[in-house]
Amino acid sequence: MKKRVLSFIIGLSMTQVQAVTVDLRIMETSDIHANMMDYDFYKEATTPRYGFTRTAALIRQAQTEKHNFVLVDNGDLIQGSPMGDWAFSQPSWDKLTHPAIKALNSLQYTVGGLGNHEFNYGLPFLDSVIKGAQYPYINANVFDLNTKQPYFTPYVILDKPVTDRAGQTHSLKIGYISFVPPQIMQWDKNNLSDKVYTNDITETARQFVPQMKAAGADIIIAIAHSGLSTDPYKLMAENSVYYLSTVKDIDAILFGHTHSLFPGPSFAHLTGIDNQKGHVNGIPAVMPGQWGDHLGMIDLTLTKTDQGWQVIDSVAQTRAIFDTVNSRALVDADPQVSQILADDFKQTRQYMNTVIGKTASPLFSDLALVQDDATIKLINLAQIDYIQSFIQGDPDLADLPVISAVAPFKAGSRKNDPSAYIEIPAGELTVKSANDLYVYANTLAAITLTGRDLKAWLECSAGVFNQIDIENTAPQYLINWAHFRLFNFDIIEGGITYEIDVTKPPRYNSDCQLINDKTQRIEQLTYQGKPLDEDQKFIMAMNNYRAFTGIFPGSGEQHVVINSPDPVKEILARYIAKQTADNGAISVPLNHHWQISEIHSPLKLDIRVETSPTEAAKIFIQEQAQYPMTFISNDSTGYAVYRLDLQNRK
Repeated sequence: MKKRVLSFIIGLSMTQVQAVTVDLRIMETSDIHANMMDYDFYKEATTPRYGFTRTAALIRQAQTEKHNFVLVDNGDLIQGSPMGDWAFSQPSWDKLTHPAIKALNSLQYTVGGLGNHEFNYGLPFLDSVIKGAQYPYINANVFDLNTKQPYFTPYVILDKPVTDRAGQTHSLKIGYISFVPPQIMQWDKNNLSDKVYTNDITETARQFVPQMKAAGADIIIAIAHSGLSTDPYKLMAENSVYYLSTVKDIDAILFGHTHSLFPGPSFAHLTGIDNQKGHVNGIPAVMPGQWGDHLGMIDLTLTKTDQGWQVIDSVAQTRAIFDTVNSRALVDADPQVSQILADDFKQTRQYMNTVIGKTASPLFSDLALVQDDATIKLINLAQIDYIQSFIQGDPDLADLPVISAVAPFKAGSRKNDPSAYIEIPAGELTVKSANDLYVYANTLAAITLTGRDLKAWLECSAGVFNQIDIENTAPQYLINWAHFRLFNFDIIEGGITYEIDVTKPPRYNSDCQLINDKTQRIEQLTYQGKPLDEDQKFIMAMNNYRAFTGIFPGSGEQHVVINSPDPVKEILARYIAKQTADNGAISVPLNHHWQISEIHSPLKLDIRVETSPTEAAKIFIQEQAQYPMTFISNDSTGYAVYRLDLQNRK
């Protein structure tokens, strides 16, 4: 008996001696959206707040800190900035290397995944772009409709030489697998229908991860262009990271899509989240914000025994390029990447300055969240004009009134970028102006809906406002930045007038799910000056994302009657050019067709709203604010805070 125990101890001791420990850093970029330069093309100024040239400097720093590292991009790379639009506009793009790919090639990325916006320009463009990459592109849940096989390479297993803590070299087989939201089939229907189909993220992982282990992967990294939600499991969910983390043999998750930071305080309340170590159900995970403003990192500690490689410790973190609290840059732009992109940068600036028209009045979005706004109204008018022309002669649609819905994409972003406002002075309008007014590559669509759906739609949008307590004299902030995304705040135009009572609780949450059936914020809702008939039918123009996702009442594929291939920004540019040709300049009449209801309280309330901190914004607010507004100070992030008097309209 003693001999057997002694033999076991000796064997255990030998295993411990033979075991090796390796430290591996996994770095992630995601949702760069073609913001390759640290430059605001709309304000024509360098910015320290975003841009891959600065992220590149972080990457080089992080690489010096660890001997073993890999570098991954998680998609939404090629669309979303003027440089992305310029690259697509080139007649010979199939023969050129995309500037985003040039930049990533220069930093020797290990692997790339695809985001939903990679599909905005169509499959031929995407196929051409990724051919220029000197690293593999992978995706596991997009399938060829004809062959039923993955359209892209679903995963790769790459040999990674690593050095252990004792200085010995080993070969680590790292498996990478990538996923995109299945909703691309709705969002980019025009580009993808009859060509590909998508499968559920988690189910696809369950299919391929065992294959990867069987093929020899020592560890597996999931690259998910998907957000984190603990809602009950649902097949084909958009935000699937929580359940992806439960798939056996996934060792780390790199995610994105929702432009948030993980680990971060906004996720602390969720079950299964370790915000200190950056774990989701025990699996290390990271999400690095947007536009290159952060670098994501997961540091794994691996050990190798007779049973193979195992993760024995891990921690995830994000690293910023800009200190928002102290308003200072943390890194300078990387000179090598800046030089590589110099010619693309020059040509993008030239492209952006092409004149398309003229505006008789300034186009500022600084007040877009609190009153009728020219930047929103102009897009709505362009969309209405397009759809009215589109339906002429259609026996089923021509007699229906056309209205339009547009959300303010640039009215403060996510309370993380005080420069994210439109401030176009009166005068010439250029390609830059159109891109500033409408930043996405969305196409235009239209649905039919009833007055009843329209009212519910507005109730969903009204969730952007916090409830104001008329008995509370302490400062109360009006905008619900934490739990509502501005792209869901639709402003509806076309003979519609309405008011929003912010003293009442919201009827719907940010996903348009009913949370309080005893409240209604929308008041004085009229069409053509008369109370809205709930059975009245309308055609409502909107972007293709909004039309097909089915989140808002009355939306969804079954209600779509027009699915135009034309991008909204091109429709807008043509409208600007036509109005300028016909009238000398565009003129956007503001009639305050929507308003925040006047608040009645015997107390003097202190209601506050954040907006642009520029001097031009201050002048605009003084001249154009519908309600009395008093500047208080700039907050710690850099937004200008105003006291908004909703008890007294001007």
